[in-house]
Amino acid sequence: MFARIAIAAFFAVLLALTPGPVRADGIELSQLSARRADDGLDLSFTTHFELSHPAEDALHKGVPLYFVVEATVLRNRWYWRDARVARAERTWRLAWQSLTRQYRVSNGGLHQSFATLDEALTAMRGQSAWHIAEAKDIEDGGSYYLEFSYKLDVTQLPRPMQIGMQSGFALSIEQKRYFAPDFTLK
Repeated sequence: MFARIAIAAFFAVLLALTPGPVRADGIELSQLSARRADDGLDLSFTTHFELSHPAEDALHKGVPLYFVVEATVLRNRWYWRDARVARAERTWRLAWQSLTRQYRVSNGGLHQSFATLDEALTAMRGQSAWHIAEAKDIEDGGSYYLEFSYKLDVTQLPRPMQIGMQSGFALSIEQKRYFAPDFTLK
């Protein structure tokens, strides 16, 4: 009896430690697609997530939250490590403006205000026709793949919050997808 329990526990631990192709922690990737354009490669994605209570509480106490999306295009090489062809990154800053009682989403130098948190999160959940690679970088007939990640960047939180990091701030997804010859994602 004890041997069966020990074997079952061993396989349960082994299964839990086996990494899968997708690591998702609180974020669901609803859609991810690529399209080859005349000037290069465009990426579109849609995610779905909700802020946890600790993250929402920190936001309402004046702590801005930063969301980062990264897309890296790599070319397979048999003789060496894979070559990075292109890399693109976008950062959104979500802040609560207590004076105007609005949420503000900033992306680069652009700012937009929203009345509700759900409207603000909707603005950050996806991107359409995001230019990630130039045409000259993907012209040969090689085999390419995409490494995609979307996360709540905890490194940009205030230092005291990073020390006692709570699990409610762990929002991230990472995915690796291969391109077909026409640069659509498989």
